[in-house]
Amino acid sequence: MPSVTERLLQIALDRGALTYGDFTLASGQKSSYYFDGRQLTLDAEGTYLIGKAFFDLLSTLDVQAVGGPTLGADPIVTAIALTSQIESRPISAFIVRKETKGHGRRRDIEGPLEDGSRVAIVDDACTTGGSLLMAIKAAEKRGCAVVKVLAILDRKEGGSKKLARLGYDFHALLESSSDGDVRVAL
Repeated sequence: MPSVTERLLQIALDRGALTYGDFTLASGQKSSYYFDGRQLTLDAEGTYLIGKAFFDLLSTLDVQAVGGPTLGADPIVTAIALTSQIESRPISAFIVRKETKGHGRRRDIEGPLEDGSRVAIVDDACTTGGSLLMAIKAAEKRGCAVVKVLAILDRKEGGSKKLARLGYDFHALLESSSDGDVRVAL
């Protein structure tokens, strides 16, 4: 029986979440492969497995909320929140906007995040760490303690090392080599 992460990797391959060619990433970097996390996070089985895998990693950390940058983190935080409720250990979800909302309550974070909470920050992929750091800074601005940073895929292009240098505990379910060989992270 394959592990949760082995099954996620198989779904990524089966659903075309991993494609090869010439791509420009959100970071501006060029890549010979592209990881479309939404092919996993919006797939019924993928959503379930991601929610379970990340909840299991967070269940011993006394995390009160989980959030991340919109759009990559939206289905991930929902999967974790739903899994946590089913497991009778609720973790609230929040979304960090790319920029502060220009009307209404002018929020940069949406969801029931209480100031000073212990939180985890998640995203579908980590390349340079820029999106994760933006979400971390938004949560810290609210007085939150970031106790874990998670990604489905660590592209191993400097982001995870940068997060570690800054003192954040980072973990990914999958990792890749520079040529796009994606495997279960150790």
